[in-house]
Amino acid sequence: MNGIQPYSKAIVGLLKKTVEKNSPIWNDIINYQIEIQDYLSVIGLELIVKKDEGFAFVKQTVSDDDTTLNLVSRRQIGFEASIVLVVLRQILEDYDSNPTETQSMDKIITNNEIKDEVRLFLPEKYDKAKLEKDLDRYIQTIADLGFLKEVKRNNDEIRYKIHRIIKDKVTLEDLDRFKKTLEEYANAI
Repeated sequence: MNGIQPYSKAIVGLLKKTVEKNSPIWNDIINYQIEIQDYLSVIGLELIVKKDEGFAFVKQTVSDDDTTLNLVSRRQIGFEASIVLVVLRQILEDYDSNPTETQSMDKIITNNEIKDEVRLFLPEKYDKAKLEKDLDRYIQTIADLGFLKEVKRNNDEIRYKIHRIIKDKVTLEDLDRFKKTLEEYANAI
């Protein structure tokens, strides 16, 4: 016996990236959720499955002394890309807080709408010229991290779906903390 379990591919997939509902390993994640969690817990990871939202991922467990095993790498994305991320999180929060009868589960937004929202989010004293020059690159950084999924491209306009994992990665507390940091920055200028 070679020790490979029927859910081994699912574990490998989860260790690489977020797994979507349309992935070939999705059913293994659902069917072997307990076994996968048992395996992952040995190495300090927790399985998060969002069936309703159609994705699963792993996150590090935090011990009682507020440390982790540092198995999952954290990426520094920079202040400007963080602004884009926070704006997207706020947009999704607003979208979910004001549902309509015809509203789909997915929030679709264009790159130009993202830019407009970022401009509105920034304090008056912020150096918007520098941000404006590189805003497309910051949006692409967030897309590369998996928080935006391109759904359609038409000339200079790109339509994105805001991935719901953003709600798990950027909590409301993170959102409030970032807004306070931005206010402090604006007051210091």
